[in-house]
Amino acid sequence: MIGIADIEAAAKRAEGVVRRTPLLSSPFLDEIAGRRVFLKPEVLQHTGSFKFRGGWSALSAMEDGVRAKGVVAFSSGNHAQGVALAAKMHGVPAVILMPADAPTLKIENTRALGAEVVLYDRAGGESREEIGEALRADRGLTLVKPYDEPMVIAGQGTCGLEIAEQAAEQGVTEATVLTCCGGGGLTAGIATALAARAPDMVVRPIEPEGFDDVARSLASGGIEANNGPEVGLCDAVLTRAPGQITFPIMASLCGPGIVVTDEEAKSAMRHAASRLKLVVEPGGAVALAAALFHGDKLADGPVIATLSGGNVDPALYAQIMAEG
Repeated sequence: MIGIADIEAAAKRAEGVVRRTPLLSSPFLDEIAGRRVFLKPEVLQHTGSFKFRGGWSALSAMEDGVRAKGVVAFSSGNHAQGVALAAKMHGVPAVILMPADAPTLKIENTRALGAEVVLYDRAGGESREEIGEALRADRGLTLVKPYDEPMVIAGQGTCGLEIAEQAAEQGVTEATVLTCCGGGGLTAGIATALAARAPDMVVRPIEPEGFDDVARSLASGGIEANNGPEVGLCDAVLTRAPGQITFPIMASLCGPGIVVTDEEAKSAMRHAASRLKLVVEPGGAVALAAALFHGDKLADGPVIATLSGGNVDPALYAQIMAEG
């Protein structure tokens, strides 16, 4: 388990490196949702997602000698880029294991950040964990997990510190905080930070339909897994199951999960573009989708939603925008 001290230490290491993203609002979105809606646009973070927070936190917490040998990570794209940039800024090697069917933009961006990209056949059942472990052992690298890693969770928790401070500046101390949720790193980190700094805020994890492992796990009280490969529109938040570290935190600190459809995520993307002028990828828009279209599942009062990533294939983005 991590605590507020870990998150505050991560925030200290992040000073002058990690961007402090703003807290935005739009009267048009308020009208659609029927309540005040605030957005935390991590699409404006380095590499286009909150994942840089965790990548920087993990690498900056390593001993110099360990970090110098290099790191390995596996990711469909956002964690890949976050770790790649953090490694580049520290001047150390990074090997990133990515599914061959990951968005081309994410693969190209990861390579452009200086990482060595190793592709694997996700759809065919190849295990990224097994390949990653072999790379780690063969090259003496340190594995940086995408969400089930204490220092990664602590880094994502710095987003929660900012939410608490920025909401208070807006006069908001009670709210429902909606987080785009895959394995639970962002959700667990934000929930831990808010439990200490804004205890009247309730975190609700949001997932896409068909990949509701966190919602089902919270409902049952035990870790539930999805069947089949982690392939779909909202690729950034598709995981097989919540983490062994993240789930107990979410079970202790979060409210029930909410599931949105792909069409709702697409609509949220279009609203983010038209009302906020922000490019958001499908998985990064699920929290906004819940705010706009699932108000009946939310407590009264303001909502704060994360826009967790903006790394979307240009052709797919154009198609989704045209559908509206």
